[in-house]
Amino acid sequence: MLRRSCTALLCAFTLALAVRGAEAPIASYNRVTIAPTKTSIYIGTVSMTMPPFVRKNGAYESSYAAKVFPYFFSSEKGTLAITLPDEGLRKLEKGETVEFSGRAVNTDGEERRVEGKATPADALSGKIKVRVFVSKKIELIFNTSYRFEQ
Repeated sequence: MLRRSCTALLCAFTLALAVRGAEAPIASYNRVTIAPTKTSIYIGTVSMTMPPFVRKNGAYESSYAAKVFPYFFSSEKGTLAITLPDEGLRKLEKGETVEFSGRAVNTDGEERRVEGKATPADALSGKIKVRVFVSKKIELIFNTSYRFEQ
């Protein structure tokens, strides 16, 4: 009886280690690339480009450049930070949709609220929908893709 119990306990312990070892370390999600994106505005478009985001203290940070056509004088640059805790990364890894929030600050110091949703295609990539609240009445919606760099 004792031998059977020890064997069962050993099997359970080994299985737990195998499952835990199957998870990629959070460090493998430290950099993410967001594809350039574009959205329509009244008689024009806004194109957004960002270098890869780097994760620091539970948030992804990067710079951005938003080009407005034909209203080039409304174009801007700034920084962007998206908050996504470890459990959000684990949900993405499992194929679950995750919502996130953040903020952008342009070079003039104007702050913009950011909200979004990431829908994984696999453990490292998927689609992303981002809402940027430019003012109380203006909201830009960008649909693009993301890919974690390994």
